[in-house]
Amino acid sequence: MISVGGSVSIGATMDGPQTVKSPSSSVGDYLKAIWELSEEGAASTKDVADRLSISSSSVSNMFVRLREMGLAEYERYRGITLTEAGRLEALRLLRRHRLIETFLLECLGYSWDEVHEEAERLEHSVSDVYTERLAEFLGHPEHDPHGDPIPGKDGTLKPDDSFPLAEATAGQRLRVFRVGPEDAPTLAVLEGSGLLPGKVLTVREVRALDGLVTVEGEDGKTHTLGGPLADTVFVRSASGGG
Repeated sequence: MISVGGSVSIGATMDGPQTVKSPSSSVGDYLKAIWELSEEGAASTKDVADRLSISSSSVSNMFVRLREMGLAEYERYRGITLTEAGRLEALRLLRRHRLIETFLLECLGYSWDEVHEEAERLEHSVSDVYTERLAEFLGHPEHDPHGDPIPGKDGTLKPDDSFPLAEATAGQRLRVFRVGPEDAPTLAVLEGSGLLPGKVLTVREVRALDGLVTVEGEDGKTHTLGGPLADTVFVRSASGGG
């Protein structure tokens, strides 16, 4: 077991909700951000500061604290990565967050672009017992409303072979798998264009000069996305079904 702040312990697995207690909400937010940013290597101070809208000096101080807590490996100028305990805690919080998002959308009438911020507020206020009862109530969903996979209770996460729409080629028939940034303005634009998880589209043009991507939905309507927006839509081949 690893002592967090001298009084909170994080277990080695996610199997025992009664023995795993949450660190502070700020620590949890850092762990999630680092996990999301370090999939291809260490997360930098700047990237985490930008993600959380916090000063770089504050981030550096927290990195030292996370290292002392045994939740991360950190060396100045080389970025930060999570230890196994830190990774499990991040995935535990992501599981809770994404289940809450699903509940808000399916049961409480929240819109697609509202659930993220509300789940951010709620995720630090409920227990793991609540989380698992919520999972059972929802029928153990595998994905949240934005298409992101929901980590298993044991900390496992299914492989993700999706790729950004910006990397597609003309003529491909694709299915939207998930969307990246969950900020409300971006989600509102994607929803207005019908680019929701599960939707099938055909790529009509990808312009190398400026990165514009033109797609056609099954309803025959076409939509053109700028490169940055196309980078937020992750797709898979539609040939394999759902």
